[in-house]
Amino acid sequence: MEAAFTSAPPDVSTWDRLEQAGLVTVFGFAAALQFSIAVAQSLLAIAILLWLVLVAVRREHIAAPRFFWPLLAYAALTLVSAAFSPRPDVSILSSKQLVLFLIVPLIFRFARGTRGNTLITVIVSVGAASAAFGIVQYELFHFDTLGRRPTGPALGHYMTYSGMLMLVMGAALARVLFGTRDRLWAALVMPALALAVAFTFTRSAWVGVSVATGVLLTLKNFRLMALLPILAAIFFVAAPAVVSQRFSSMFDAKDATRRDRVAMMHAGAHMVRDHPILGLGPQMVLELYGQYREPDAVEPVEPHLHNVPLQIAAERGLPALAVWIWFLAVLVMDLARSFMVPHLRVLSAAALAAVVAMLAAGFFEYNFGDSEFLMLFLLLITLPFAAARSLSSHAPA
Repeated sequence: MEAAFTSAPPDVSTWDRLEQAGLVTVFGFAAALQFSIAVAQSLLAIAILLWLVLVAVRREHIAAPRFFWPLLAYAALTLVSAAFSPRPDVSILSSKQLVLFLIVPLIFRFARGTRGNTLITVIVSVGAASAAFGIVQYELFHFDTLGRRPTGPALGHYMTYSGMLMLVMGAALARVLFGTRDRLWAALVMPALALAVAFTFTRSAWVGVSVATGVLLTLKNFRLMALLPILAAIFFVAAPAVVSQRFSSMFDAKDATRRDRVAMMHAGAHMVRDHPILGLGPQMVLELYGQYREPDAVEPVEPHLHNVPLQIAAERGLPALAVWIWFLAVLVMDLARSFMVPHLRVLSAAALAAVVAMLAAGFFEYNFGDSEFLMLFLLLITLPFAAARSLSSHAPA
């Protein structure tokens, strides 16, 4: 009688099906990222649910790379800052983006072994389609002015679109330079990716691509750095006049957006001076910018300070900035070690390209606060650590 009420554990095939469903959902999430934030977030939620079910029923440890723990500390300090914000309701609601940090243990769990290289193929292939879409927007639908720029299939904003293309370019170039197979496809799509980035008129993405390219060429062979000025000259000569003018504006002290960036830096410095420990609170730069706005600022209101370190310090305080720097330090050190392992070299190079591109572009744009960008960034930087795990690696509690 007692046996009749004892539920038998599911057979192995049930767990295999859950495992397969989780893996397929992760791949779907990676593919959807560059086309639909709604679809990507829905697939991410399903993947996280499947992951948590597997962790619970198989009694696995929740494992993650070392850099995840500074990210958790950063999340905790963000929530403290939100709690003491002038508008806790607004700040706490805006902190929901912290849930995206779960991408790290999720990818670490599902993208083991050779799956990471397949994910890179998916990301580069979808990126190529996205780049083609942007080129069509520019050439055929007159998305060819600063007021109307290519935004890609459904990303909504040219800054997000250019940032995503920047990360994909780094991944594609890493495969071209360090891959032993599947290099041809990555090489073939590189011109389309570069053209699409150029057509967005987004100077921060241009800087990020240039720095990431320089780092990857240096890692391959320092002498290849001689190619950079040649590539820059070709770009400047071959680019349409409006793109060349946009490029030249980076060095024009009278450029309105450049002057506004300087004004934002001054405003951000005053914010940090007045609130060094907890910052203003998440989303409070938008609310309180008018109080700190410089007289020579161009825009009356700014949603953020167009600078990742300054935005973090102003919103969340200097301790949060220190923890974020700790996260980057741990990440870069571990990526440097994994780069020395031959079968992890492509993924490690792609991750390093993502980090340096984010940092270089992040001095001119708050890309770390862009959900679409952050999701792809977290995915790329986790792949080499996941790939170091065998396909059968599960740590039971």
